[in-house]
Amino acid sequence: MRSMGDVAASHDPLWPNASSLLQRERRGDRRTVGLLGVSTYATSLSARSARSTPEAIRAALARYSTWSYEDDADLAESVVMLDLGDVEEPDAPGALERVSAAMAPTRDDELTIVLGGDNAATYLALSALAGGDWRGVGLVTLDAHHDLREGVSNGSPVRQALAAGLDGAHVVQVGLADFANSPAYSQRARESGVHVVSRAALRRESVESVIGHAIDVAAEGGRRVYVDLDFDVCDRSVVPACPAGVPGGLSADELRRVARAAGADERVAVVDLTEIDVARDSADERTVRLAALVVLEALAGVTRRRT
Repeated sequence: MRSMGDVAASHDPLWPNASSLLQRERRGDRRTVGLLGVSTYATSLSARSARSTPEAIRAALARYSTWSYEDDADLAESVVMLDLGDVEEPDAPGALERVSAAMAPTRDDELTIVLGGDNAATYLALSALAGGDWRGVGLVTLDAHHDLREGVSNGSPVRQALAAGLDGAHVVQVGLADFANSPAYSQRARESGVHVVSRAALRRESVESVIGHAIDVAAEGGRRVYVDLDFDVCDRSVVPACPAGVPGGLSADELRRVARAAGADERVAVVDLTEIDVARDSADERTVRLAALVVLEALAGVTRRRT
């Protein structure tokens, strides 16, 4: 018996699917968004498979159309996703150089979307954006965790960035969950000047308002902003492929709205999607399908940019 995830997508010339947005070349009459796979997994604190999440997300795009009802717009008429492929051996020595080289072609484009991998991909892509000058970047994380652990793992990308020179005053962490962190790491965040927006705070204010303010803080002084969408910020029921997901996180709709808001902000240079292990996903592929929708929401946001 086939699972729901095995059912083939239909083919209808009047219903173009979103995988058609993936291209190998730019078009002069379209906005360009780079798409890069950085499928890290080897240093994960939770046991996970080596299966390629970027490959699965690209395939899931075929489940959706290019039409945004909310904006009354067809993404196919305005946006191209420049498919940069996947970085080879992102957990091996020299990974930062490989990620930097892969991201370089889209530095002047509207946005780059990085598909992890675990959260170790965040430090690599954020470092590539900084290009050695951390004074020019800010960071917004949507995450249940601080990611301030010692060592090199998916639990340490924020600590690594701070150690490399990122100013904590331009780091905003949104969605921190109860019973998913520790007093020591909370204290480390405070001492580093990191701004924290708890899950509880998100219940009192719209996600658009919270993300807008977070980007303001991260971008102050003309910094380019990196937005990390760690899927374990979501409720575990909507992201079963996230090893560290907890009940009570963001809804799928909230994450989609965050992605659209981030994509719409001209100050946001990179958005990543991390902490998805395809091998753990449910039979209906709900995590990977949500990730594909988050990509499309970010693209829809880009079409709202003024320039």
